Amino acid sequence: MPFLPEELDAYVVNHSEDEPSLLQQLTRETYQKILQPIMLSGPYQGRVLSMISKLKNPKTILELGTFTGYASLCLAEGLQKDGELHTIDVNEELFDFQRKYFDKSEYGNQIFQHLGNAIDIIPTLDKTFDLIFIDADKPNYVNYFHLIIEKLNPGGIIISDNVLWHGKVIEPLDPKDKSTKAVLDYNTLLKEDPRIETVVLPIRDGLTVSRKL
Repeated sequence: MPFLPEELDAYVVNHSEDEPSLLQQLTRETYQKILQPIMLSGPYQGRVLSMISKLKNPKTILELGTFTGYASLCLAEGLQKDGELHTIDVNEELFDFQRKYFDKSEYGNQIFQHLGNAIDIIPTLDKTFDLIFIDADKPNYVNYFHLIIEKLNPGGIIISDNVLWHGKVIEPLDPKDKSTKAVLDYNTLLKEDPRIETVVLPIRDGLTVSRKL
């Protein structure tokens, strides 16, 4: 769902930071070999994620939903020198693909992959986090929030992807559409939870930035 006219959108992209060459390679191989490559964050959103991470300069990052590792590498750009990024994904077929690009980057020894259901894995992580990125299955967004909020350090940031869900958030709700209902519930939760402050950014499919008070 475009939020800007095509020419203005192109101007924004052209006057933002360039996509690193490694991420260009990752994008090409994802489109060549992986199903649903549209799930990539993409160059502009990737630069937004990178900038937020650099501004926060986190010691610890948690990512829910790795796909081929594009957003992971963008977020890792802001890590402290001895920082860690932990990323969780359920798709074991992508594990080696992710690792290949992680190890090609300068952050390979700082990125830790966790394979399985995030609902099960999050409670086992004996860490707190400065930055958390949620880009996984929409029906569990609310469940993820309740699991991560106590693991988020004060002043920490939650970035949530797909919060405008192809524009469906302003359309009449189909009772059978569980994903849209979940996104609507999640957006309401972020707005009303007194532990955080939230702003929605109309970037790509909607990106919410929430800060823990």
